[in-house]
Amino acid sequence: MHAADFRSIACVPVHCRTALGGGDVSADSGSRAETSGEPQDLNTDCMLSRTQQRGTADVEQGGSTSAERPYCYLTVGRAVRRKDEGAACDIQRVRAYPVSCPSGGAVAADAERAPGSGGGASIFAGGNAFLESYLESFGPEQAQEVKTIERTTNHDVKAIEYALKAKFKELPELDAVSEFTHFACTSEDINNLAHALQLKAAISNQMLSHMDQVIAAIGELAKDTAEMPLLCRTHGQAASPSTMGKEMAIFAYRLQRQRQQLAAVPILGKIAGAVGNYNAHLSAYPEVDWQSVCHKFVKSLGLTPNPYTTQIEPHDYMAEIFQTVMRFNNVLVDFDRDMWSYISVGYFRQRTIAGEVGSSTMPHKVNPIDFENSEGNLGVANAVMDHLSNKLPISRWQRDLTDSTVIRNLGVGFAQSVLSYQSTLRGISKMLPDAEAMHSDLNTNWEVLAEPIQTVMRRYAVPEPYEKLKAFTRGQRVTEESMKKFVNDLEDVPEEAKAKLLELTPMNYIGNAVTQTHDLMAKLGQVEDTL
Repeated sequence: MHAADFRSIACVPVHCRTALGGGDVSADSGSRAETSGEPQDLNTDCMLSRTQQRGTADVEQGGSTSAERPYCYLTVGRAVRRKDEGAACDIQRVRAYPVSCPSGGAVAADAERAPGSGGGASIFAGGNAFLESYLESFGPEQAQEVKTIERTTNHDVKAIEYALKAKFKELPELDAVSEFTHFACTSEDINNLAHALQLKAAISNQMLSHMDQVIAAIGELAKDTAEMPLLCRTHGQAASPSTMGKEMAIFAYRLQRQRQQLAAVPILGKIAGAVGNYNAHLSAYPEVDWQSVCHKFVKSLGLTPNPYTTQIEPHDYMAEIFQTVMRFNNVLVDFDRDMWSYISVGYFRQRTIAGEVGSSTMPHKVNPIDFENSEGNLGVANAVMDHLSNKLPISRWQRDLTDSTVIRNLGVGFAQSVLSYQSTLRGISKMLPDAEAMHSDLNTNWEVLAEPIQTVMRRYAVPEPYEKLKAFTRGQRVTEESMKKFVNDLEDVPEEAKAKLLELTPMNYIGNAVTQTHDLMAKLGQVEDTL
């Protein structure tokens, strides 16, 4: 039972679906409530309501008959997390003291039984503060206490349960309900929720924020180089030009799609008992709608209930998370390698850092180590997450332990990914685009204009345009002069069309690359809207 399961329960009218047993209850319209009789077990799927209706508790008998009784029940026991001050609060198990209700509807207990006065006083204030203090002060010493117990139990979750119950003995109101620690739960009910919350926090606090930084940095690089013409290379050979900015924009867009898909993966949880059927729950309290109660609890943690489970939550959503991060990482590997290559051919220079050494023997070296480190760590990250995504959804029958040992590496792939993202960001921060180097490369590859020339020839029905350009350019170095001569010698192409072809250069034959780059921010917003 997590410390957060204990919350203050205000003494207000209780709307219960319940089976009550024993003890007389008397009504009183005085200024404070009087306790009457011994505490009663209240087997319930209760909602503590702050709506005060004549100081009564509405009791629905199994849903078949109902009766309104002028009774209130001062509850002491285990309450599931209350979302906010005005929200209802699900109760899995309570001890109920029958009390008479004042006319205002608020219940006050006898001070001996429940500390505090009337008017909505909290009977669990002491226990709540005790648990919060224990949680905040939990450190190596407390962890060692658990490990000491685990040497006997050889079971980690049971050791935690025993450690908590031992701690509860220090406060009578907690000790009184200590046997409802781990009530009807299997260990995986605890573990799967803890793992889900870990993943949720890691994605929200680390993964998405680092992904956003990478996307933003690449987006800025795209904007800065939006109008810098670039000789493209397909199969490593000179191809139709683009701009450096547009090539950067492609990566930003690809990464944004994966980032949004990661943010959209629902994180699932279960607390349905040993095989997912609420067997133990229903054997003790058959009148309670346990599936509804437990689903509400899972939702209160910010998770999505999985309605169909075995002993374990099947981990399919974890595979979806890891595979999405792997896709993001694969795109980033592609980016890292392209940047490495652009640096290699001189399209980017690297800002030097005082004191840094590129080689122990070659003083001139400025190596692209940030992109190399990023690529290497991404490989490690993806290897771990690939195994997790393939292994975790597979478990023999209703459960085997192969997931337990593997899932201990839940954070490894994320950690390696974050290291990679930080390396990529450092690499980008050192980039100095060299427009002159890009221009020089374009100016020595006029053969790339073979594509637009043969396309215009097709428009005017010139026979075999592709073949003619192939014979002129393939395997040959084409110059500005030779290309312009070819255009001027064309027959069956209007002079106006020839004039436009003669205006083309490798530096301006870039299609709508600049427009695409400037549209990047709008496109990134569209990705968010469609996913």
